[in-house]
Amino acid sequence: MDKVPLHIIHLDQDDPDKCTARKLERFGHANVHSNIYKSPKRGFLLDPAAGLLLGPDDKLMIEKGASIVALDCSWKLLTESLEIIHQKTKLKGRTLPLVLAANPVSWGKPGRLSTAEALALSLVLINKWEQARSILKPFRFSDTFFQLNSEPMEAYSAATSNSELAELQWEFFDKPSSNL
Repeated sequence: MDKVPLHIIHLDQDDPDKCTARKLERFGHANVHSNIYKSPKRGFLLDPAAGLLLGPDDKLMIEKGASIVALDCSWKLLTESLEIIHQKTKLKGRTLPLVLAANPVSWGKPGRLSTAEALALSLVLINKWEQARSILKPFRFSDTFFQLNSEPMEAYSAATSNSELAELQWEFFDKPSSNL
């Protein structure tokens, strides 16, 4: 498979002027769905609470045509939105390893990625660098995203398993304390 199918479930909850999902759609990089039922039936939903990372272990399924699906919604409504999507689809939830956001809204915040950044990172994780660079090209923060995260993304793309990938992120970012 040359290009990984990218889809976005768009819930119209945030500022349309800052919406990276709509820009990806305009440039032909992703299919945007306002109706959950029109989203792909087979694939991976990027979900920060999934507990399982997207990575090398998922590459075969993606090569066989599974889609990567992002959710474009307000960060404030993320949990409720994800619950609804998981109830109404059979997409497998996957989270992403930490990188720094380069978008102007969340610049420098670990893991606080725009939809475009999340999709680009997901492509890097399965060694689809060319497609990752292509989808971020329309954004002013594209070069910054790749510069800020060059070391972790190089390491992540070289991982041979999802468990190795999970451990790698703590070489670049502080591991959260379990003593809360």
